[in-house]
Amino acid sequence: MSGTNLEVLSLFSGAMGLDLGLERAGLSIAAAVECNKSAVETIKLNRPDLPLFAERVEDITTKDLLRKAGLRRGGTFVVSGGPSCQAFSTAGQRGSFEDPRGELFREFVRIVDEARPRFFIMENVRGLLSAAIRHRPLNKRGPGHPPLAPDEELGSALRVVVEDLRTLGYYVKFDVLNAADFGVPQDRRRLVFLGSRDGEPIRMPTPTHAEGGAGGLTPWTTLSQALATTGFDPDYYDFSPGKLKYLRRVPAGGNWRDLPKDEQAAALGKAHESWGGRSGFFRRLDWDKPSPTLNTRPDSKATSLCHPTEVRPLTVGEYAQIQQFPSDWHFAGSVREKYRQLGNAVPLGLGEAVGGVLAELALRRRQADPSRCGVVECDNLDLLARLANRPLTIYNPPRMRGSDGATLSAWRDGRQIMRTDFRGYAPVADRKALEDLIASRRRKTPVVDELAVAAE
Repeated sequence: MSGTNLEVLSLFSGAMGLDLGLERAGLSIAAAVECNKSAVETIKLNRPDLPLFAERVEDITTKDLLRKAGLRRGGTFVVSGGPSCQAFSTAGQRGSFEDPRGELFREFVRIVDEARPRFFIMENVRGLLSAAIRHRPLNKRGPGHPPLAPDEELGSALRVVVEDLRTLGYYVKFDVLNAADFGVPQDRRRLVFLGSRDGEPIRMPTPTHAEGGAGGLTPWTTLSQALATTGFDPDYYDFSPGKLKYLRRVPAGGNWRDLPKDEQAAALGKAHESWGGRSGFFRRLDWDKPSPTLNTRPDSKATSLCHPTEVRPLTVGEYAQIQQFPSDWHFAGSVREKYRQLGNAVPLGLGEAVGGVLAELALRRRQADPSRCGVVECDNLDLLARLANRPLTIYNPPRMRGSDGATLSAWRDGRQIMRTDFRGYAPVADRKALEDLIASRRRKTPVVDELAVAAE
């Protein structure tokens, strides 16, 4: 790419997983912004000469950021980043936009608007697709409780995000990408938004791998392939004795469901009376499959990532291998802080795939199309159909909710409907195909869609 300037302003840089992936695609990190102390030290350890703002994104000006990077407004190739996603994640308390972290995407939008890069990359958890602006606890839904407000409906947060992105005047594409489809040894699904200032024909990267080698593609990379080399950080934060007691009896690829029936309730505690798959409880990994999504607490009962044959969590080094960090990349902080940086990082293979799409455009004659600007689209019609057919909310099962004699349908009828029209996100040429797909799905027995569960 000689003679091509592909500078990136990296926001919410973390341990620089996305950045290293973009560099593998030929892009160059011009400056980074990160406020977590351990992540800042990691960046300094590995990139001591990189212009770095060790402070919150909301506390910096775009003018200062551009000056420190040696760039000008409109001259930056990409602004990239993943605004803090805990507010939309399935783990912990879901605050959505009530949580200040849920507002950080607006800081990302602010800098894009003020820097006017040629492209932007924004990634987040897929739970954002079905998150509500205001989260209502499950035990406060249904008969006996006030009707849902529009901002409590599933999908209302995405409506806000899309409208904010639309105001930028960029041509935007979005989709859920699985890192395993791009050679990463991890089944990790992320929501990715790509934006083009000039309406260039952006697209999502084409998968190179598939489960079982479907479609003639390369089979997914397995855990055994990922951990074939040695020499990475061997530290780990061990399971407590109480967890080890159960994990010793879970086979490779199994979880709490493989324990004797009469011990499952004691193993799960209060979670035994909840619902959902709870697949992370006392989970042991499988050599012959990709790792599930790496989290920040592999030693937790609910998010266990136990080694396939040893009774211990994955080590920090094994995390780094699965995330595809180079062996000479050093992580600062305690073992707990290293897990947090790695669990929050974007796998390098996914970053490289996304960056490669934009690098390819940089090598072509620019095809600007102002008519596309302000349009937000998704080419994945299957995803749009699922979103269109998704319920407005989900409920605890009958055994977990009280009833005053009213039905759920009567309760639902008591509120306004503000359902986002996901048909409007399909490219115009695909609208008819999407309508047919939505109709075919509605004729089937309704089930709780996994995207709705992901938001909860």
